[in-house]
Amino acid sequence: MMPLTLSRRDLLHRLGVGTGVLPFLANLPSLAAADTGVVKRRLVIVFSPDGVVKKNFWPTNSGPFLTPGPVCVPAELPPILQPLEPFRDRLLTLQGVHNKVKGDGDGHMRGIGCLLTGIELFPGNIQGGGETPAGWASGLSIDQEIKNHLQSRPETATRFGSLEFGVLVPNKADTWSRMVYTGPNKPVAPIDDPYQMFHKLYGQMKDRESMQSVLDELHEDLAKVAAALPAEDRRILDEHAALVRSFEQELSTHHAEVAHAVPVLEQGIVDQNDQMPKISRMQIELVVSSLAADFTRVATLQFTQSVGQPHMKWIGVDEGQHELSHEPNSNEAAQDKLTKINTWYAGEVAHLAKRLAETPEPGGDGSMLDHTTILWTNELGEGNSHSHADIPWVLIGGGLGFTSGRAVNYPGLPHNRFLITLAHAMGHTGLERFGNPDYCGDGPLTGLA
Repeated sequence: MMPLTLSRRDLLHRLGVGTGVLPFLANLPSLAAADTGVVKRRLVIVFSPDGVVKKNFWPTNSGPFLTPGPVCVPAELPPILQPLEPFRDRLLTLQGVHNKVKGDGDGHMRGIGCLLTGIELFPGNIQGGGETPAGWASGLSIDQEIKNHLQSRPETATRFGSLEFGVLVPNKADTWSRMVYTGPNKPVAPIDDPYQMFHKLYGQMKDRESMQSVLDELHEDLAKVAAALPAEDRRILDEHAALVRSFEQELSTHHAEVAHAVPVLEQGIVDQNDQMPKISRMQIELVVSSLAADFTRVATLQFTQSVGQPHMKWIGVDEGQHELSHEPNSNEAAQDKLTKINTWYAGEVAHLAKRLAETPEPGGDGSMLDHTTILWTNELGEGNSHSHADIPWVLIGGGLGFTSGRAVNYPGLPHNRFLITLAHAMGHTGLERFGNPDYCGDGPLTGLA
């Protein structure tokens, strides 16, 4: 067996194999840098649009998800959160954390543009909702702030720093469709084509039409490397290769019906609307794969855009989501359909949690979910009022030091403080202000540990 002090490239050179296997070696313990005592933490931010049905989303009581009384028994989760029942002990909801950022732009624009940046939009010429036109956000988003901190330290730097996944996000330059910013006036478009993301991660595909097996090309080299590794590394390498193989087969099976070029918009509907469930699951597999390989420790997964208008026919909803979200709360039929829609999003978040929970932590204890926190959020608290109060914040997983299995209510605090809290939990404890400093108050939220 090769000495464990070899670098990845030294190992490949010694074995006489190509650099095409490097992406598979990124997270192997014996080839990692010397242990620095730094705890590995990961953050995945999931976005879905148009607000929620409050009565079916928020837990009735704050505190543990238990029914009060002489004998505490598990309380039933609200209808929208039901898919997250298997993770109730790792579930945390935060109510009363508002997006208080004002300024130019309509409710949806400020909702998504200020969601992760905590700062106003620049003046601009993008007109929406009869309100003042606006441009891009005037600061970077918290995921990029965290990424920059991690990338500045050799012990936490990764190949990509961050990855931005999308599911049917319109490929056009407007404030409604972008939530990630690397700086003022610097939006980042998520990659919503699984083929394009697969190519970015593994870099072996010549083109989609003549796609050859990544692992077929690398099989011999991977076998040579595996033979030179300790048993634990071989297990991790085999699991990662199997995940890529599984996804590759999914790509081959569904290529014709799932692949799409630049989405064509018509009243907010993309031309691959009915393939949304397949694209979502494919992107989730790539999220898990990229985290398992330690390509990144910060990722975002964005479903459509603010003013999102998918027609979820696969759950029996023919109307567009955005048009339903504008119906009054007294329209019970619309409320029921919006509940179904948001429950579907919760199911996708639950599937991501499940995949992380069943994937062993590479080189560590427990599962990947034990070291990963999923944050599910939205640009609005409620769609018909365009309210920025009670922005949905749902956290699933571990690793950030929060006490889970409960609902926490705050008295209308600005969400900038929560963004700072996330940064501190990810190890960026020197961050004292983020976004508009007027909304940073006393710094990180208390009561989460």
